[in-house]
Amino acid sequence: MTDLASGAAAGRPVRVDAAGEPLRLLHVHAHPDDESSKGAASTARYVAEGVEVVVATCTGGERGSILNPAMDRPDVLANLAEIRRQEMDRAREILGIRQVWLGFVDSGLPEGDPLPPLPEGSFALVPLAEAAEPLVRLIREFRPHVITTYDENGGYPHPDHIKCHEISVAAYEAAGDPEAYPDAGEPWTPLKLYYQFTFHRERIVALDQAMRDRGLESPYAERLAEWKPDPDHQARVTTRVPCADYFAVRDQALLAHATQIDPLGHWFSVPLELHQSAWPTEDFELARSRVSSAAPEDDLFAGIAVDPAAGNGSGKQSSRVPA
Repeated sequence: MTDLASGAAAGRPVRVDAAGEPLRLLHVHAHPDDESSKGAASTARYVAEGVEVVVATCTGGERGSILNPAMDRPDVLANLAEIRRQEMDRAREILGIRQVWLGFVDSGLPEGDPLPPLPEGSFALVPLAEAAEPLVRLIREFRPHVITTYDENGGYPHPDHIKCHEISVAAYEAAGDPEAYPDAGEPWTPLKLYYQFTFHRERIVALDQAMRDRGLESPYAERLAEWKPDPDHQARVTTRVPCADYFAVRDQALLAHATQIDPLGHWFSVPLELHQSAWPTEDFELARSRVSSAAPEDDLFAGIAVDPAAGNGSGKQSSRVPA
């Protein structure tokens, strides 16, 4: 049974492109847990709509810190790489996605002044042409319509996040070129590339205000006091995907990464219903596109998805989600 047929048999709506093929979405992330902290609710929404979703994880998170005090134990630290793979498996099942390891080694987050050199062989030090090859191969195998990744600053300046941005842009451009990576499969040209914009100031301001309006202590006050407004950065948001109904799925996927997420920490200090009412979208920047779509968008597949009311494969393309 095809993926399209299996989705229909399960009673799920299946969104398609103009050729009648199910829509496909590829997220490119640096470490296990990034797929759950950045865009997981929109991922869960698209899965529920029959979109095929793959997460490419660049590294194994081997050099990550243990951020949950309950998991900060010698036995966990000694087996961190394997435990993080197990956590990723649980998150993958919760989100309903396929997940692929690109096979690079975590660079770690260097600290100090001056910063120490990155460990030899780590992801951030792999030459770009070499580092992009497995992602090009995956794009040609999976044939996504849309790819998401981080902006040029990595969302925050972690060397692996910046490298993730670089290989994503390079692979987006190279995957459809038959002269690039000729041994990496049949060329496929993805149509849109987005940057994640989960942690932007406008969203944090809204959550902070909502907490204070309810008489609750905001976990964001100190951060906002040091975070200067940047209208140019905020203006980069082009696409807001409504997905509040899937915030609970996002939270469960986050909790699957037990070494990284403290259930008593700041992630969960804001009530779920407040998240849903104060900021019900996940936000993106359309960085590259080979199709036309009206701005602002409310769908990563704007300009690609076909309105089912207009007829399968022959109707107009729509930015709206099917009912």
